[in-house]
Amino acid sequence: MTAPSIAKASTATPSLPMLPALPTLFVLTWSTGYIVGKIGLPYAGPFTLLFLRFGVAALILLAVALTTRAPWPATRREFGHLAVVGLLLQALQFAGLYSALKLGVSAGVSALVVGTMPVFTALGAALFLGEKTSTRQWIGLAGGLCGVALVVADKVGTGGASLAGIGSCLLALAGITLGTLYQKRYCAAMDLRTGGFVQLFVASMVACGLSLGFEGFAVEWTPRLLFASTWLSTVNSIGSISLLFVLMRKGEASKVASLFYLIPGVTACMGYVLLGETLRPMALAGFLVTGGAVYVCTRNR
Repeated sequence: MTAPSIAKASTATPSLPMLPALPTLFVLTWSTGYIVGKIGLPYAGPFTLLFLRFGVAALILLAVALTTRAPWPATRREFGHLAVVGLLLQALQFAGLYSALKLGVSAGVSALVVGTMPVFTALGAALFLGEKTSTRQWIGLAGGLCGVALVVADKVGTGGASLAGIGSCLLALAGITLGTLYQKRYCAAMDLRTGGFVQLFVASMVACGLSLGFEGFAVEWTPRLLFASTWLSTVNSIGSISLLFVLMRKGEASKVASLFYLIPGVTACMGYVLLGETLRPMALAGFLVTGGAVYVCTRNR
């Protein structure tokens, strides 16, 4: 008897219902990554912080997978697909994002660039996944892009950025867009425990190499760094990514991607409360525009 495929093996994954709260929880947890990442970066280089984030998360998922006897991919091809998603959605996206922040790109500019992901995901889903995108969704996507621009517009003028920094933002955008589409196409039925471990293990190896090669794995161990790395490992690398995969499994790629339009506004609110960052009227207006656009994109036809 041949081993079961990843799609069949994934039936052993605990069933996760598509609760109305899941999109909200995803937006909130994903948004914390920007805030906590900003807290941790002064004490470690971007690649070193990523290695801590990915490595700890991979070990946790491995322990969970072994304890619960989760099914593993049956073929090298299935392992390969998971590795590609890990390279794109984890390693490339966050290496690009953290490098951009380190190179002086403001959080607002980074959020604006990466926040255009839903537009490219919708295009890719229509071209490669055969998903139909209605006129209403395109209008919502355009409105969301305008909302993101409003949320970060007041930061763009003060956030000087080098070409290398903008290039790093574009790498992050490419990573999250391609990773989301690839995940939907080839790994939609993966087991979240073993599949997540494979992806994080691959990403941690990439981050380790970059950290040793460019940063010498220099770390200043402080309570803030320990908090940041623990939060990023558990809440973001495990919690947020798992929620993204569940949402992708339950819905169309373009609709799920449109939730990312909420993240800059939510992050701005968190920054105001937790970091003392200003939240001016234009940012509030952008948040309202973004929320309306997401509603247009994601409500039932």
